[in-house]
Amino acid sequence: MSDQRRGDRLDQPRAPRNLRLRRVDAETFGRWAEGIARGMGTANFLVYMTLILVAWFLWNTLAPANLRFDPYTFTFLTLILSLQASYAAPLILLAQNRQADRDRIALDEDRRRATLQKADTEYLAREIAALRIAMGDVATRDFLRSELTRLGEELDEAAERRRKLERRQQERGTRRAAGGERLDEPRDELDGDFARDGRYDG
Repeated sequence: MSDQRRGDRLDQPRAPRNLRLRRVDAETFGRWAEGIARGMGTANFLVYMTLILVAWFLWNTLAPANLRFDPYTFTFLTLILSLQASYAAPLILLAQNRQADRDRIALDEDRRRATLQKADTEYLAREIAALRIAMGDVATRDFLRSELTRLGEELDEAAERRRKLERRQQERGTRRAAGGERLDEPRDELDGDFARDGRYDG
């Protein structure tokens, strides 16, 4: 009796009931809702729906009275369109929510990749800076090129002097053979250079 009175009182909360409803798979229902929303958002749906409505109006207006299943004022058609609108709006909202969830996941993934790329770029920048500092005292390509060019010029000059000396010696040998060279002929500058180098025997 006391339990019945307590249940009838409005200032006391009602005891919970063990009512368990069957849960619907959210993923399956979401895919189904997205399929319907995509179908309703196409030109085919609009064209087919327009054709059905036109046929409905023509049949219930021009057909014999005993064959009209929804006469003027089209009450049944109004009910069908109301049911369609009442179900279409939640289905479209559900599809939009799922798309928003996918967009958020994609945005988080893009942000994570951007963070990793930024970290990699900063690491490479630090490594390049360290290499530049370490190679500060190392000979550069331009320096090596200039040194090789200078050495090549010096070798060319030495080869040219050697050719001149050989021609000079050949001329002296020819003069000696002809008996026309004087023994007290002074040596030229090339002779002195090669004599200092130890490559001229006089």
